[in-house]
Amino acid sequence: MNYPSKRLLRLSKVIEQTGLSRATIYRLIARDAFPKPTHITARASRWVDQEISNWIDERMSERGV
Repeated sequence: MNYPSKRLLRLSKVIEQTGLSRATIYRLIARDAFPKPTHITARASRWVDQEISNWIDERMSERGV
């Protein structure tokens, strides 16, 4: 996939943008209902900014916004 934004977000920023808790994010990931993080090192993960934005846009379009 080719994303215009190549910015990677920490979990704290994903929580801030979505309003979801850490537990909810990981629960949704387990159900394949939320973008999976990219592992950038053995102990660090980040989310692609555009994937999070797309996920938010999909939620809004589901309710007609």
